[in-house]
Amino acid sequence: MITTTDIFAISSQKQFEKIALKVFRFQYENNLVYQEFCDFLKVDVQKVKSLSQIPFLPIQFFKSHQVVSNTDAIEETFTSSGTTGMITSKHLVTDASIYEESYRKGFSQFYGNIENYVVLALLPSYLEREGSSLIYMVEDLIALSNHPESGFYLHNHDELIAKLIALDQAGQNVILVGVTYALLDLIETLNGKSSFSDKKKRVLDDLRQTTELSEKKHQFQLQNTIIMETGGMKGKRKEMIREELHEQLCKGFGVSAIHSEYGMTELLSQAYSLGNGLFECPSWMQILIRDTEDALTYIQDGKTGGINVIDLANINSCSFIATQDLGKKNPNNSFEVLGRFDNSDIRGCNLMVL
Repeated sequence: MITTTDIFAISSQKQFEKIALKVFRFQYENNLVYQEFCDFLKVDVQKVKSLSQIPFLPIQFFKSHQVVSNTDAIEETFTSSGTTGMITSKHLVTDASIYEESYRKGFSQFYGNIENYVVLALLPSYLEREGSSLIYMVEDLIALSNHPESGFYLHNHDELIAKLIALDQAGQNVILVGVTYALLDLIETLNGKSSFSDKKKRVLDDLRQTTELSEKKHQFQLQNTIIMETGGMKGKRKEMIREELHEQLCKGFGVSAIHSEYGMTELLSQAYSLGNGLFECPSWMQILIRDTEDALTYIQDGKTGGINVIDLANINSCSFIATQDLGKKNPNNSFEVLGRFDNSDIRGCNLMVL
């Protein structure tokens, strides 16, 4: 019997592989969609002895099938974003507490105690629709921060800027989580390219004068703030390569690095980058890089291929997912996201197209 206690207590590669193989057999037996997929590939379950032998379900199945591994009632249905007429993915979650434990422990593993931060969120395109797993997560992190200044912002950029400057000036640790295009909009406002109300402009000018921000350079220098982009232009701006995007954001916010979150509707776990676009997974999540010409073959570190994700928090859906993202893995198990397969739908997850 596999328990979430076992999954979230993983501390070694050997332990990860052992539990992953147990999860594979459990999901083959209990997930009819995954079972049919494995049978179609003529997989002999008893002969699967390593991670590379486990079949990875193409992520598109979340658009056309109910991918579940038990018969429990559905507690949450997370849906992907998409343009009008596009078929969206649905992740049917039978135990939302597993998702909560995953992102809480994942955040703690990379950033420490959530109560040490004010959490500010600039996620307009996610707030304006229902079923976003990202909003579910950030809303909970805001509550867990237990700070009255934490909260969501929509299009009120002037208020957010004033809050950012005041908190940073006071020495408060802040995490600003934002969808890519909204962060770019925000730095345009920061640098005076968007209009303010006269009253709020005076407030911002007063804050500028009392901070250590460089007026000569017209550049902010946020000393205690982490900028975390979640990816996604949502058709609002042209796609940019990561280096160009992060350079603009670093310059605009006056920070040395841009953090990133790699997550998607079909996953209950997230990988994080603390800078330079190098992502690391929590201990219950790993990636493999498959050959773009042969989905059942894996390639060596440093070469570009399709990203396969093992997310053991997906115990009640499918833990083995072949994404439409392109990336490469490094010898230290960090990885980079480099683009998408040309024929795949544009997704709002963390992705810079080359």
